[in-house]
Amino acid sequence: MPSAAKSNTLWAVERYFEVMLYLMVLSGFATLAETGQLDPSSVLLVIAALTVRGYLLIAQTEFVIPEQWTNYLILLLASWYCADLFWISGKFLVATVHLILALLVIRLFTARRDRDFVLLAILAFGLVLAASVLTVDSTFLIGFSGFLLSTVATFILFDMRRSADAALIHAREKVGRSAAHQMSTALARLIPVLALTIFLMTLAIFFVLPRLSAGYLSAYASPAGLSTAFSDRVELGRLGEVQQSSSVVMHVEITGDKKGAYSQLLWRGVALNQFDGSTWSNNERQVILPRGSDGRFSPLLGDHPGHRRPIEYRVVVEPLGTNVFFLAARPRWLEGAYHMVTTDAAGALYDLDREHPIGLYQAASDLITPLASELRVGAGLAKTNASSSLSRELMSALQLPGLDPRIGNLAREVTAKSHNDYERAAAIEQYLRARYRYTLDLGHVQPKDPIAYFLFERKRGHCEYFASAMAVMLRTLGIPSRIVNGFRGGDFNDITSQYVVRMRNAHSWVEAYLADDGWISFDPTPANNLLNHGRPSRILLYLDAAASFWREWLINYDFQHQRVLGQQATSSSHHVFEYTRAWGQEQYDVLLAWARRLRRDMTTAPKKWGRIAVALLFELLVGLKGGALVCKSSVLRRALRPERAPRNSATLWYERMTRTLARRGWRKLPAQTPTEFARSIHEAELNRAVTEFTARYEKARFAESMDDARRLPELYQALSSRRRD
Repeated sequence: MPSAAKSNTLWAVERYFEVMLYLMVLSGFATLAETGQLDPSSVLLVIAALTVRGYLLIAQTEFVIPEQWTNYLILLLASWYCADLFWISGKFLVATVHLILALLVIRLFTARRDRDFVLLAILAFGLVLAASVLTVDSTFLIGFSGFLLSTVATFILFDMRRSADAALIHAREKVGRSAAHQMSTALARLIPVLALTIFLMTLAIFFVLPRLSAGYLSAYASPAGLSTAFSDRVELGRLGEVQQSSSVVMHVEITGDKKGAYSQLLWRGVALNQFDGSTWSNNERQVILPRGSDGRFSPLLGDHPGHRRPIEYRVVVEPLGTNVFFLAARPRWLEGAYHMVTTDAAGALYDLDREHPIGLYQAASDLITPLASELRVGAGLAKTNASSSLSRELMSALQLPGLDPRIGNLAREVTAKSHNDYERAAAIEQYLRARYRYTLDLGHVQPKDPIAYFLFERKRGHCEYFASAMAVMLRTLGIPSRIVNGFRGGDFNDITSQYVVRMRNAHSWVEAYLADDGWISFDPTPANNLLNHGRPSRILLYLDAAASFWREWLINYDFQHQRVLGQQATSSSHHVFEYTRAWGQEQYDVLLAWARRLRRDMTTAPKKWGRIAVALLFELLVGLKGGALVCKSSVLRRALRPERAPRNSATLWYERMTRTLARRGWRKLPAQTPTEFARSIHEAELNRAVTEFTARYEKARFAESMDDARRLPELYQALSSRRRD
């Protein structure tokens, strides 16, 4: 707390500095806590310390821990950090964050010197730096903005505080609190301007500075808190309720789509072919995809019958904790900053580049829509086919554990009137959609056979049950099948022309193999029973657009983005230059045409243009001298009627008087006051006249006396007459 002997302004500087330093620490901790990566005990400890410190500031009470205790606390903290690093947490980033938080709590109650305040500011910056490693969410910008404002204010006040302490002479204080109020008002205006200037300059440096994908701090990022809506396995028979979340999983921008024409598109993740009665998994072997000369990875896919709809799209994925690329059906190529991409027999693509987790990629797919008539013509794969003629992939897609015999009977009953495999698959799909209900409630009984329990007893479930039941029923008929995990649809944001895919869009569907047609997708989940979350509000769409910009142009800003931005800037600059050059040429042509017409007119009528030139010259001279004439006229009016403007008239008459005396030999020096000049005149008569003139001048000028101003012309005339005598 400041000393009571300090002046009001110095007390205000000290007070504001303590408050802004506290806000700087508070905003730094809030930025870190918002990431959700801190353990509850650390959060509660710091909140308690900040609450106590805030109360002391409000109550204007000074509390500082003795310095001897501080040394013991620091030694204890160093020992605790080593234990935390090697035994308790075992992680460098977690232990370091704990150390920073503990130091912060200690320094909040031990700061007494300038170096302590500087250390507090450094610790607050460390909190923000740790938050930048632990999160990529756009809410970081909100906390960082508050930290930037408080930091600018803190360092301005810190410099004012040090300058005031170092000053040997202090200015006189005004009465009351007006000086402190003016200072606070000036700071409130200055700090946002400085913070905005710093932010804009930093932004310019950020976009211009060459980008390197070194990932210096990314290795310390914790995987905790990653989204878990997607899974590469399906477990049936769990109890409870499926928790749906509105958290964003990815943003997808489809080239040329400005109206949301693909709102129900399936984004394929991984196909699961191994089923043990309750769990689906994938046992397919992965092979490395070579990168082509164009930098793209191209899956090896054969031709497929049907109507092709090629699309290209761009995907920005939030941290999911998975290495699976989400792509539309039948991807043709994939492009991104990944060194190793693999694929399996089911067509899923994986990222094996640990240094570059999935974040941003571009791809193209063929949205083939097979016609039902073409599928019905297919020969189908009958049960009587020899097993030796089936590939390993199809054999694994026919594998079945021990099942309730009612499942096979139901499949045959539903498909009794079907003539080929496509009609059988379509019949099962339609049967499940029509006879069963969609629910997120997993039930309270753990069945021995989840598929039989779903089909014959509960008759309701979520998409994993519908897909699993259809796949198993198809396998009982000898039709190879598998389930696919991914996402369906998304909310279309017309501001950014992107689909916002959320956790609640996670979905499972079925792929069945039809001879001569390949793998065909079926979705047995009742579409009309899926939960309808409605269209997001306009405000949420704007917020999503801002978050998308943050993710795209700040978090994922790399050399490729910088190159695109540079190309756009170059193109825009060239466009502006060409426009300016064309405009200048157009104006030059207009002036040239006017000059040619003028020359032609002057040649045909020289007398007319001669009179015009004389008139213009006269108007120019009048314009140049008019201002001086107006000014002299105004001076003359004030001199003749001095009582109308005593102050200005007194100045005019005094200047005339000094010029008159200067011609007589009495020149007024610049350093002399009017009274000193009058005393310097040794002629008695002249001295009396100048003294009286000076007295009248000072009253007229400084007291605005009209009577004294009215006397000045008369006294001046007397002085002038005396000179001529």
